[in-house]
Amino acid sequence: MNERIDAFLAYLQGERSLSPNTISAYRNDLLQFADYLRAEAERQGGTDFALSVIDRDQITAYFLHLRDRGYSGASIARKTAALRSFFQYLRRMGEVASDPTQGIGSPEVKKPLPRTVEDDHVRALMTFLESRDTLEGLRDHAMLRLLSATGMRVGELVMVDLDDVDFGNRRVRVVGRGNRERQLPLDEATLSSIRTYLERARPFLTRNVPAETAVVVNQRGQRLTRQGFWLIMKGLVHEAGLPAIMTPHMLRHSFATHQIGEGLGLEELRQLLGHASIATTQIYTQLAGQSPEENGRLLLSSS
Repeated sequence: MNERIDAFLAYLQGERSLSPNTISAYRNDLLQFADYLRAEAERQGGTDFALSVIDRDQITAYFLHLRDRGYSGASIARKTAALRSFFQYLRRMGEVASDPTQGIGSPEVKKPLPRTVEDDHVRALMTFLESRDTLEGLRDHAMLRLLSATGMRVGELVMVDLDDVDFGNRRVRVVGRGNRERQLPLDEATLSSIRTYLERARPFLTRNVPAETAVVVNQRGQRLTRQGFWLIMKGLVHEAGLPAIMTPHMLRHSFATHQIGEGLGLEELRQLLGHASIATTQIYTQLAGQSPEENGRLLLSSS
């Protein structure tokens, strides 16, 4: 089965242009299912199950197994979606006669509201960052200002190159999920922070790798990774004496909620956030305390 999983993941990456994080989630979910089937086959005296004999009962038994192990409804729903996509792919390729996931519903998941950061905490973090007049301090201030001022994802921020920052038009080019490109406006304070970092800190950080094109780099002058960003932010939040639970995505949620509170239309906010569907964006109206009637006006203001 693992070979077919690899082929499916290659299809997702090549044909559907899904993000590396999404591909990784699919891989983990599908390999977990393959391991479960292998263990069940060994328990019955075999070595594995052929794809052609996997049926709905085995799929259902797997989900019951996950539930008994304490997996949340959200996790099981995600794994259900991964298996459904996998078997639909196999059926299109003619490798299975029918889709064993057909008719199996996902568990009902009540989506929690996104968590935001209090404005006072954001200001306190920025004040702390401004006090660190070091190479890393200038970088950290620039990248966190860029994140909180635009609402971009961490995965998008670390992929921003030098040519993507347009100081003249006060914009930054971002390539998001599905290779969708968008131009995000930058305020003067954020531009100033980026400019200071590029002039005073980045040249020294990249002294051994002058060909590096990334805006945000690590201590070795190489493009900062998502994991690296998370570790840096976690340390900064701790040093600043702020609540431990303050993540990059919470800054994105805070940006979106603030924009709604300022009266920005949902379609404009959808474009800024890079959402494929406006339904994803609508959840921020709840965070901003908008009534259904106000929500409707926001939609109308976007049309």
